[in-house]
Amino acid sequence: MDVAKQKQLVQDYIEAYNRLDVDGMLRHLHEEVVFRNVSNGEVNLTLTGKEAFRQQAQQALQYFTQREQRVTEWQVADSRVEVLLDYTAVAAMDFPNGLKAGDTLQLQGKSVFQFADGLIISIDDIS
Repeated sequence: MDVAKQKQLVQDYIEAYNRLDVDGMLRHLHEEVVFRNVSNGEVNLTLTGKEAFRQQAQQALQYFTQREQRVTEWQVADSRVEVLLDYTAVAAMDFPNGLKAGDTLQLQGKSVFQFADGLIISIDDIS
């Protein structure tokens, strides 16, 4: 798969994420997709398979009234696409960490996408 196609799959995924469109997020995912969330160097969530990803993505919709991942830099190498992101979201509920409904969360992170069979086979969200 060429780099332009890989970048297009990632762009489509991010745009769907920003629209809160779970079906759009799933469109280019491999059935065996592995999703990992890494925070402060520790993996705090691992999902395996498209159905597990769908369930988590549906559940996450209730956490924020809006959310946006904005790519600040693209890095492409060896069937990997890394995107550096500015992330902004508005909380829909109170969180245990002190974030209150209506508060805006802003952070920077990185997502690493890998590919197999013309689809996204893994996503690592790192913050």
